[in-house]
Amino acid sequence: MLLYIDPGTGGMLFSIIFSLIGIVYYFFRTLIIKLKYGMGKGKDGGLGDNRDEIVVFSDHKRYWNTFEPILDEFEKKECKVRFLTMSEDDPGLKKEYKYVTAEYIGSGNKAFSKLNFLNAKIVLATTPSLDVFQWKRSKNVDYYIHIPHMANDITLYRMFGIDYYDAILLSGDYQVDEVRKLEEKRGLKAKDLELVGIPYMDTMLKRLKESGPVNDSDDKNSRTVLVAPSWGESAILSRYGDKLIDAIADAGFKVIIRPHPQSYTAEKDLIEKLKNKYADDSRVEWNADNDNFDVLSKSDVLISDFSGVMFDYALVFDKPIIYADTSFDAAPYDAYWLDEEPWTFSVLPKLGIQLKEEDFGDIKNIINSCLDDPKYKQGRDQARKETWCHIGEGAKRTAEYVLKKSRELDDIKAAENEKEASYGTN
Repeated sequence: MLLYIDPGTGGMLFSIIFSLIGIVYYFFRTLIIKLKYGMGKGKDGGLGDNRDEIVVFSDHKRYWNTFEPILDEFEKKECKVRFLTMSEDDPGLKKEYKYVTAEYIGSGNKAFSKLNFLNAKIVLATTPSLDVFQWKRSKNVDYYIHIPHMANDITLYRMFGIDYYDAILLSGDYQVDEVRKLEEKRGLKAKDLELVGIPYMDTMLKRLKESGPVNDSDDKNSRTVLVAPSWGESAILSRYGDKLIDAIADAGFKVIIRPHPQSYTAEKDLIEKLKNKYADDSRVEWNADNDNFDVLSKSDVLISDFSGVMFDYALVFDKPIIYADTSFDAAPYDAYWLDEEPWTFSVLPKLGIQLKEEDFGDIKNIINSCLDDPKYKQGRDQARKETWCHIGEGAKRTAEYVLKKSRELDDIKAAENEKEASYGTN
């Protein structure tokens, strides 16, 4: 008798197997790196002998919009912070601070090999999969804090993406429920969870208010459609590609395509193929700006899949979205472990219209209907309440939490030292 494994379970098992293989591989790689860096360079692998109180780590310059308002808060509080980045052209390297120091630590395994021997009290990062693949917890770091760079489900990271952080900073009660259910199913120690809000969206909202009126065309023949998907097999560029782009352009709309940054690496051939096809098409524009504010401002409607940019667009710019039917496969993601439908997909019908491939021929009416129907305004207001707490206070609350945790760690250490001293006198 053959053993049958359903596709979802199979996908989960493969994810676990590949994770285990990765753990073994990076164990031996780390051992080699430890021998290389561990002799004569200090216990933090060459990043300096002094222990940092707070380190903020960014794996890509596109997350500067998340970290800048937080670092600004640390600067206001005259708190010394070390900002480490894997992007040589990260905007953070050019910003002048008195108390925040910025450093490029290389890219890829070179950077992670240094992080794995970091000497710090607290590390704050957006990077998922700590202690899963090449980024390992350093024995010289007391506490790791994760802050998401999106306003949607915390379970839409690749599997095990948040398991080994000590704390997670969140923006909605439903995210707290998701983390607790994952911890229960996997037998994990409960993390510290703090609702702080969304710093980068606060900054974006402030910029929007200061910039004045944005594009909001009433002329149905001059509207601009932004296509900004996620990446991978379930994302719209992989699923539909030029079929979707052609449909929008042929309907008379201007099209701006903004691929996910990961697409330029993981889907390089696809992006090059599409760029070549539309190289001479004046109806189609490509956008890869590090800062997406301008492109979100000048477009009238967004077409996406499950990318977090949908919530920037709907909740900050208060504009409708069209979400493509991509038959999302949850198997590689933490969401697979939970019985409930992810909040992201349950709220989308309130924010806009679902677009199916068989509807491409009627896309003009779908786009105009989405723009003109007032019910989506009510849906955006509801979603904003559910996923964006403490509007305008995200960076302040994040900095305050990190500093509070630093004091708590000091108190714990002091108590341990006092206990050890008392044993020594008995």
